[in-house]
Amino acid sequence: MFKKESYGMKDNKSSYTRGNGLLEPLLAQLRAKKANSLIPEELRKGRILDIGCGSYPYFLSHTSFREKYAIDQQLPSKGVSNIHWYSLGLDGILKLPFSDKFFNVITMLAVIEHLDPMVLESLFKEARRTLSPGGALILTTPAAWSDGILRWMARINLVSAEEIEEHTFAYTLPLIGWYFGKAGFEMRKVKFGYFELMMNLWAVAER
Repeated sequence: MFKKESYGMKDNKSSYTRGNGLLEPLLAQLRAKKANSLIPEELRKGRILDIGCGSYPYFLSHTSFREKYAIDQQLPSKGVSNIHWYSLGLDGILKLPFSDKFFNVITMLAVIEHLDPMVLESLFKEARRTLSPGGALILTTPAAWSDGILRWMARINLVSAEEIEEHTFAYTLPLIGWYFGKAGFEMRKVKFGYFELMMNLWAVAER
């Protein structure tokens, strides 16, 4: 079940993520900058969906698209507007409430580490179904090797302890590529890389 609303937003710098963390505003900005750098300009004339954006959709408020959509299990913060919001959990059997080839870009920024890996294949398949030809699925996630560092940073309040405690799995680039392949993406249309001192991974799969 899902609930759709239309929202826009004003900056609320205290709500970059659930929990506290001195570096959370900076990390949100770096993720948004990386994601924006991976989006071809011609795709911005269409629709973007940000999955797992949190109640404060920082990235969507700092990217340019004709239409913006958001999915999260949380309700949006006050002051959000100009974003089509769907309250939807990502656990269990997943069916995105959109027609085939609806989006030009789908983003999942710091999301997949919170999901049961069994959900990931079906979520990627749904992303591929709802992407238009030439569209792109873009994601970021912490590198597997950085898990211990992130947990230490959470203990000293540099990052959100609440968010880190909810990490269920850590990924490598080859493993992300394997999931892309299982979902039907062609490996010749997949790109990978690192950012934030190689502590985070980025990946792009083109439809």
